[in-house]
Amino acid sequence: MEKKIILKQKVTEDMLAIRMGSGSLRVLATPAICALFEKASAKLAQQYLSEGQTTVGCSINVDHSAPTPLGMTVTVTAELTGHEGRSFSFELMAEDDSGVCASGTHTRVAVGSERFQQKADAKLSK
Repeated sequence: MEKKIILKQKVTEDMLAIRMGSGSLRVLATPAICALFEKASAKLAQQYLSEGQTTVGCSINVDHSAPTPLGMTVTVTAELTGHEGRSFSFELMAEDDSGVCASGTHTRVAVGSERFQQKADAKLSK
């Protein structure tokens, strides 16, 4: 099974800080980087799961170290560094044409998809 995944994403308008509400500039937003990190990590973890399971993010630590402009491509790497029981740990890196723009760590936990969704939906009944 793979222990590393690489995803590429061109920075679009909806990924900008000004558009996401996380800042006032037309640069890749930190929440967008977090979403890319989670997407890569979830995709990598999925190969370790049984049918009817998924993973949910439970912690993320990100250092957003350099701005990336609209239209530039970001390359995101997630590497599985630990898998114990239901827990998956990842080292993360994002690079644009100028080098590293973000790095961090992320933890995901395996859950039963249907049960987890039912638990969330039950909150609406309270």
